Amino acid sequence: MRLIRNYEPKSELSRQFRHALVITLSGNILLAVVKSIAARMSGSSAIYADAVNSVSDVLYSILLVIGLWLSQRPPDQSHPQGHSRFEPFAALIVTVSMAIAGAEAVRSSIVRFFAGGASIALDWPSLALILGIMIKVFMFTSVSKIGKAIASPGISAAARDNLSDVFTTLAAFIGILGSNLISPLLDPLAGFFVALWIFRNVWMTVKENIRYLTGAGADEDLRQRLIDTVQKIEGVENIHHILTDYAGPKLVVEMHINADGEISLNRSHAICDEATTALEELPEVDRAYIHIEPIGHI
Repeated sequence: MRLIRNYEPKSELSRQFRHALVITLSGNILLAVVKSIAARMSGSSAIYADAVNSVSDVLYSILLVIGLWLSQRPPDQSHPQGHSRFEPFAALIVTVSMAIAGAEAVRSSIVRFFAGGASIALDWPSLALILGIMIKVFMFTSVSKIGKAIASPGISAAARDNLSDVFTTLAAFIGILGSNLISPLLDPLAGFFVALWIFRNVWMTVKENIRYLTGAGADEDLRQRLIDTVQKIEGVENIHHILTDYAGPKLVVEMHINADGEISLNRSHAICDEATTALEELPEVDRAYIHIEPIGHI
């Protein structure tokens, strides 16, 4: 009796995971170091808030590496369906470090606002933010492409955080400009805006990954794509039942199809296998269970 699901390692999937994680971790370490030095030299609340955000990015990158490594382990007796739920769990842990970074950015900005702010010189520490924007744009485009290709919520969360960082770093730079051209208070105000953007990103990540851990179903567009995928298989006359739920970052699909009741058992089995294979080849689907019934049966 088989007690563990069939499992075939996907070397290309693992390669793309590693590529995304290398980009994420190395880029965040570089930016955390550069921004921390810039914040210390400039005394800017906006740069400090952005540096804290980058340090939290390093922490989440490490947690993401661990979580994704666990999620890619093959099924065993303790987890016969696999370890995929570790991925959204790791993404939720990431939000803790992000929330702490947001709270620290708020604290620093409030303290400096009531201290009257400061006019921040437009020297190389502020220009480090421009470098940060360029690096984060590259990280976002690269990691987002991989996340979509492999339908990974952990990688997609990292890509979304990279895009968020582009805006937070831009806000920090605008705050520094404003502290020189308009009012010193614009620097701590920019830091406060950075913190709010961090909290927004925390909420979006929590909202998405809670769905993966609580068995939410596919949205209407994806559900229709699942139906269309099976409907075009020769021998499938109708689809009258479909249930989907997330078991980790990917879907489990249960589908009942109708076929000619006079065909052989071998042919029925072949249709089921073809439908199962077609569904499981979709990047959003982990496993599929097909039940075949004669025409007219619902």
